[in-house]
Amino acid sequence: MTGPDGSATQQAQQLAVELAMKRVAELVGQGVEVVLTHGNGPQVGNLLVKNELAAHVVPPVSLDWCGAQTQGTIGLLILNALEHELAERGLRRRVVTVVSRTLVDAADPAFANPTKPVGRFLPAEEAAGYRDAGQHWVDFGAKGWRRVVPSPEPLEIMDAPAARALMDAGYIVVAAGGGGVPVVRDQAGVLRGVEAVIDKDLAAAILAPTLAADALVIATDVDHVMTGYGTPRAAQVGEIGADALAELADAGEFGAGSMGPKVTAAIRFVRRGGRFAVITSLDRIADAVAGRYGTTVRAS
Repeated sequence: MTGPDGSATQQAQQLAVELAMKRVAELVGQGVEVVLTHGNGPQVGNLLVKNELAAHVVPPVSLDWCGAQTQGTIGLLILNALEHELAERGLRRRVVTVVSRTLVDAADPAFANPTKPVGRFLPAEEAAGYRDAGQHWVDFGAKGWRRVVPSPEPLEIMDAPAARALMDAGYIVVAAGGGGVPVVRDQAGVLRGVEAVIDKDLAAAILAPTLAADALVIATDVDHVMTGYGTPRAAQVGEIGADALAELADAGEFGAGSMGPKVTAAIRFVRRGGRFAVITSLDRIADAVAGRYGTTVRAS
């Protein structure tokens, strides 16, 4: 949810959400029952920069707080934009955002091996100060140093029952935005937030079967998953079985920081009983739901 050039200004984000909601409204107009999730990477990155620049004036907040704040902000944009688009089509539906928590295992190996880049690139001398404060930073070469944080496996969307109740009451629900706020359960059974980020696609693969969804549609900026991406042997993947797609993933066909999590999410959803999953561009999601476009993943 940024501008075509990657801009994350307030106007660029709002325009991007408005465009996305036009496509979602098309689905609703066709009688499709929709639950939405969304990413929040650029938005969390902006908050982290604010943390850094204003630390001497305002106490910085942790990643779980950043996740909650961005769920609220992006949720507001979606509510306004989608309700407007639905009204334009004569559809009387209400939209609601559920600020959602995602349970992770406190013993997840990701906490000992942070790998998910967040925030901006900094020169080595500036990054050193944050490293001395206990943060993990990695040298990305010419671009500079960047903070990395844990990205543990999502186990449960804690607020899925609330989403279900709101769906039953007739609302279009936005939930698990940005993968949800990561939480762990302590020895007393109390939930607390942790310094981590959850992959949004993997969280969607947990949320969708919990809500008895028939299909998981992952909207991105390409029409199909590609094998041999960026090489002369590049080829589109059309309809494919989950096992065959998993073999391609195991062979390293999909980037860990880009298409990889989307492919994994699609495979997991289908293997957990979902009817099908589709990965395609935002503009073609109506065709994707109808089974006419995109990379469609079905049980093998």
